[in-house]
Amino acid sequence: MANASEADEPGLPGPPAASTYAKLLLLGLIICVSLAGNLALALLVLKERGLHRAPYYFLLDLCLADAVRAAICFPFVLVSIRHGSAWTHSPLSCKVVAFLAVLFCFHAAFLLFCISVTRYMAVAHHRFYAKRLTPWTCVAVICMVWTLSVAMAFPPVVDVGTYKFIREEDQCIFEHRYVKANDTLGFMLMLAVLVGATQAVYGKLLCFQYRHRRMKPVQMVPAVSQNWTFHGPGATGQAAANWVAGFGRGPMPPTLLGVRQSGHAASRSLLGMEEFKAEKRLGKMFYVITVLFLLLWSPYLVACYWRVFVKACSIPHRYLATAVWLSFAQAAVNPIVCFLLNKELTKGLAAHVPCRRTEPPLPREPYCVM
Repeated sequence: MANASEADEPGLPGPPAASTYAKLLLLGLIICVSLAGNLALALLVLKERGLHRAPYYFLLDLCLADAVRAAICFPFVLVSIRHGSAWTHSPLSCKVVAFLAVLFCFHAAFLLFCISVTRYMAVAHHRFYAKRLTPWTCVAVICMVWTLSVAMAFPPVVDVGTYKFIREEDQCIFEHRYVKANDTLGFMLMLAVLVGATQAVYGKLLCFQYRHRRMKPVQMVPAVSQNWTFHGPGATGQAAANWVAGFGRGPMPPTLLGVRQSGHAASRSLLGMEEFKAEKRLGKMFYVITVLFLLLWSPYLVACYWRVFVKACSIPHRYLATAVWLSFAQAAVNPIVCFLLNKELTKGLAAHVPCRRTEPPLPREPYCVM
């Protein structure tokens, strides 16, 4: 017909379907939540001096990586969806975007494994953790994580045909093929080993807490002396024991002068009950983040292994689409988990909200126990 519309002509795309608009809206929501949540969390950690500690340094790096992923990788997915699941940029840009997507995935896996190790050390070997895990140590660990992530993500860039645009996924990523003609199996095995090792460390931490569940908190035992000499000959040594446990005040006792110690706070070999509870809450928060990373990436990993080990397989479109979008959602869930499970972050965020100003607490009257 002479009056047919341009959309009916062959070779021209028709108007976007309702599913396309739904995808654009959902991915736009993921980008907004990821950028807003991760940047707010990063600014809060940078601004609050009370959060300048090892676990929050790792959390800062994790949040910044998720924000960069949402700001750089996801807009290209938006453009490909808008153009009917087609890549409209150069092949080199496809390799760069795929490299960044794989980089951030391995970065999260390596970092979560390192966090699990530090969580175990904070509870099981607190003295070593408090003495050795300095800010510079955290910087070294973060640099090591980024180096390993680049080492895992960069080789496919120079390997022709490994990073490609996958139309079914609307993104540039690994092109997984059958195992006999496959060069991506090693990368997936490495990711599976990292996730399994992380869960194993948390399992060991849970076992340690279960074995020590009935231990009573350390309490100060008053030192007794009949001639007011609490140290030296004739003393029971209880005053020195209290000082080592963190209950003493003042200078180092004379009986401990021969012991190499770098200060009272650093020499504490015992973990107080309040510190133990705080470390336990941090471990719970990071464990939930790790479990969500596993749950949101597992369907996509199953689809990748399916392509590798099943020859001429046809993955159901709905399953593959759901798996891909769950991996996208992982970039937005971490700040939500942190603000829900961490009271320090929640209070810090509430203190910086302009429309919510809480009155300072009234001073308590001093009292003594008779």
